[in-house]
Amino acid sequence: MTQPVIPDVALVDNTEQRTPLVLVLDCSGSMGGAPINQLNEGLQLLERELKDDVIAAKRVRLLVIRYGGLDTAEVVGDWCDAMDFTAPTLEANGTTPTGQAVELALGEIEAEKARYKQSGIAYTRPWLFLMSDGVPTDAWESGAQRCCEAERSHKVAVFPIAVGEGSHPDTLGAFCSRGTAGVKRLAGLQFNELFLWLSTSMQVVSQSKTGDQVQLPATDSWSTVTA
Repeated sequence: MTQPVIPDVALVDNTEQRTPLVLVLDCSGSMGGAPINQLNEGLQLLERELKDDVIAAKRVRLLVIRYGGLDTAEVVGDWCDAMDFTAPTLEANGTTPTGQAVELALGEIEAEKARYKQSGIAYTRPWLFLMSDGVPTDAWESGAQRCCEAERSHKVAVFPIAVGEGSHPDTLGAFCSRGTAGVKRLAGLQFNELFLWLSTSMQVVSQSKTGDQVQLPATDSWSTVTA
């Protein structure tokens, strides 16, 4: 049964074109300590950088999905424009239900696009930013297949990020139509550099038009070769 589309007041008050960004973040127990602390600092940096950009503040829409606990994935807050975004403080515990988290993200993206269409809001291709430091603990294959199909159909752009030596780029690559070639491995704990790159990328994309080819900034400051 199709869920009813709930109007968003922000889409009435602000009719700017939107660039949706879903952050699908691994908060399993292995992210505890320095990794989760650096991730939280990176989210705070992303918030500041997007709010400081006049165009991105109005056009970038964010949603955070955390996954961990007892094989659970959950939305943290609601979709909101960058100008209204407050970085959450995430905690690390539990398992790594990557497939469930991605399925949730894809559903949220489709619901958000429906709200845009209802409100007559133009939008660029949504980004699904998937971060993990380990191996999925759920039945993830169907979620990965659905994610690949969505990217091939230009419904979403997927950016998998492998964190730490325990991460599996091959598995993350299954969520991306480019396979392992589309996965970036975070160098050490360079979360601030990663989120600075993400904010700059969002600023570039938010100023483009639907269908435009954009040149994203280099990832050299935070990534290493996944092979």
